[in-house]
Amino acid sequence: METLTDVLLVTANVGSLFDNVGEIQNEWLQELYKTIHSYKPQFIALHFQEVGGKDYMANMGHAENFFWSIESSDEMKDFDRVCIYVDNQFQAEDSFTALGSMYFIHKALKNVYQYDFEAKDFKAVSGQTKYVGSLDGVTTVEKEKFPKNFWPDFKWSRKGFMRTRWIIHNQGLDLVNVHLFHDASNLIACNSSPSIYSANRKNALRYVINRISDSRYTPLPFFVFGDFNFRLDTLSLVQHLSTATDVQTVKKDSSNEVEKIICEEKDNDHKVLLQIEEKLFAYLHQAVFREDNGRALLKYDKEVAAFQDVIKEEDIKFPPSYPYSEEYAKPTQYMNTRCPAWCDRILMSHAAQDFIDRRDDGEKSVVYNTVGPNVCMGDHKPVFLSFSLKTNDH
Repeated sequence: METLTDVLLVTANVGSLFDNVGEIQNEWLQELYKTIHSYKPQFIALHFQEVGGKDYMANMGHAENFFWSIESSDEMKDFDRVCIYVDNQFQAEDSFTALGSMYFIHKALKNVYQYDFEAKDFKAVSGQTKYVGSLDGVTTVEKEKFPKNFWPDFKWSRKGFMRTRWIIHNQGLDLVNVHLFHDASNLIACNSSPSIYSANRKNALRYVINRISDSRYTPLPFFVFGDFNFRLDTLSLVQHLSTATDVQTVKKDSSNEVEKIICEEKDNDHKVLLQIEEKLFAYLHQAVFREDNGRALLKYDKEVAAFQDVIKEEDIKFPPSYPYSEEYAKPTQYMNTRCPAWCDRILMSHAAQDFIDRRDDGEKSVVYNTVGPNVCMGDHKPVFLSFSLKTNDH
């Protein structure tokens, strides 16, 4: 007999919650709980990146409190099994990823098992298990930081992935939390199409997919969700935005290095339409990133397409998830530090997509959207996927 299990997957880069401790956390959590309440899932997976924020040495202490406030909240009381994995061990530079994953199983959902990668066997999930630390020696999670030689020219930072493996009603699947490399400079991102950063992310994601599909364990359908840092193809987009403008390139005095790119309108008092610096991307008509959920820009979102042989994604019908203003009163405004982009995503293998139930009984059975679209959630809006998983009860 086929059973449907309602699942909610959420990815959230929570760096802002730690960089501005206490300021937005309450509203942020309320928006998360509202989403849970709307979709009433039986199985929830929350994947967090940048736990501890940029200044993690000073702020990692708040991580325990953040995770505790979720697991102990009234809203989660009907979930009687909880598994938590938090890599907060910043002292271990070679392995620190700042990833955190939380899994909640509703009391009405029976037959959930979790894989032990050492014993190579599934065990029934019971009670609450919480691992906070380096996660070395925790056998129900596989965690890896990307090898140093991945980015020979860049500062090595807390990027990597973390996988857990589950059986829900006889259906096995992998859930992978991932954080890929960001665009360090807007100017370098403009140099080529695809950018050097995009090429790095592509290598890193290939690496993740190869690791979770290799022969050490039987490959299973997978969902990989996190902050992929996917960006719009900056060079093509800038060429498009600056079509009818005069483009000036300002170089640093001493070197031949570009310091800024300025696009001015040909008439209209030469108004500056677009200005780009290493950490500035100021476009005069910011509304284009929001109207119709930024649909006109989706054609510049090309990084997933390189993986269509192995990866699927639901249609994006929400505006770019990053970089939102961290000002409380500007919840839908983008910061002009980066070109807005769909960084936060929920991707899946072809096999996993086949297990999503597509019944159409008036309600949308599959919802892919942001959490807290009209509330300040920090620089990243969390992204969720709500669906019913087709499982067999034998």
